[in-house]
Amino acid sequence: MNIRYFLKKATKMLSHCDNPRYEAEILLSHVLKCTRVSIIINDEIILSKKQCKKLNNFIYRRSIGEPIAYIIGKKEFWSLSLCVSYKTLIPRPDTEILVERVLSRMNKNFESILDLGTGSGAIALALASICSNWDITGVDNSNEALKIANINALKLNLENVRFFYSDWFSHINKKFHIIVSNPPYVSIKEINLLKKDLFYEPFNALISKKDGLLDIELIIQQARQHLFYKGWLLIEHGWKQKLKVQFLFKKYNFFYIESFKDYGGNDRITLGQKK
Repeated sequence: MNIRYFLKKATKMLSHCDNPRYEAEILLSHVLKCTRVSIIINDEIILSKKQCKKLNNFIYRRSIGEPIAYIIGKKEFWSLSLCVSYKTLIPRPDTEILVERVLSRMNKNFESILDLGTGSGAIALALASICSNWDITGVDNSNEALKIANINALKLNLENVRFFYSDWFSHINKKFHIIVSNPPYVSIKEINLLKKDLFYEPFNALISKKDGLLDIELIIQQARQHLFYKGWLLIEHGWKQKLKVQFLFKKYNFFYIESFKDYGGNDRITLGQKK
């Protein structure tokens, strides 16, 4: 079987996906360890039996809904190639808005950042890659996720970031200039509305009680004692949660509260300053 025939067959099997041809090319380029451009140019190349077996397995897994990131074990975020596993959420492009908003609040006096619920380390590593002078800390209550985050830090050779266990602020005993978090914010009632892909991701990193706001409120409530004066808290949330999250920021005495939309035009980030 040559590349052209495989892509035709795979595209048909993935026809229910949003971009079947593109996804087939991604899986093929991963197995062949080459670029998508090389695949397109050299589509007469014959695939080995071993390659075909592996590709057929990948295509089947994708056809039943498994995310490509878990199949190939990596995902790009902020132009960084990150390892991911079933124990970590898959970093999403919209979360890059969170990184952008952190950068917009940084100044020469802000040097320490805490990433709560770091998962694969995406946010912490993106920030660490921008400036080696910043002191970045990422915490998570999953030791398996922390292993992935540390692997990513080593792979990217980033030395100004450290990861350790903490259930939100349970093991935090210092203050930061900025605290950032992409916490669970999907309500239990919304489970049936989730895309099939999301059922492969860790539910404890997706689902939160109290209409998806339990963890967000806990973070906002406890963040003040871990922020320096004029420090900032930035949180990602659901697109319908903006007003409720803004109310929680006000309830716990944050100021200069502002919300921002994601790349799809949905309300996604809210931030506030400690006074």
